[in-house]
Amino acid sequence: MTFNRTSLNGCIVLEPNVFSDGRGSFKEVYKKEQLDKALGYEVHFVQDNESVSTRGVLRGLHFQKGEFAQAKLVRVTQGTVLDVAVDLRPDSSTYGQYFSIELSAENNKQLFIPRGFAHGFVVLTDTAIFSYKCDNYYNKAAEGGILFNDNHLAIDWKLPENQLLLSDKDLKLPKFTALEI
Repeated sequence: MTFNRTSLNGCIVLEPNVFSDGRGSFKEVYKKEQLDKALGYEVHFVQDNESVSTRGVLRGLHFQKGEFAQAKLVRVTQGTVLDVAVDLRPDSSTYGQYFSIELSAENNKQLFIPRGFAHGFVVLTDTAIFSYKCDNYYNKAAEGGILFNDNHLAIDWKLPENQLLLSDKDLKLPKFTALEI
């Protein structure tokens, strides 16, 4: 597996080795000791989640506050998404910046997002299955978010805004400058 640093401190793109032959393919998608070594610290995942969404569905930008903050290892097992991570760590040199990457079943890329980040994705294909590991349990009282089209972040979601499908809750999220972390 290859680990590539991104423009955001702590975010890493993982690319597994894929072995193919006439029968199909095989890949190792997660190996704790390799990820821990690449990060320089241990991560203990406690929960796996999966969503199925159609083209234009935008989920995010979400995060968990305080002691319920979550690190995530995200990947796509069907289709393609644009995945986005936003650094919300006030002491970070990349605070307020975002990183985006296309994740797909074809490119096999994964993104590790450390605690202290907001996260979201938009589906670019007819459907997508999005899977992710979390190192902390979800807590409704600790949830937070940022409005997807916040001018401060200026995220290019790769689809026109009139093609995006968001939950009512996500449409009411605050702007970056109004965050309470």
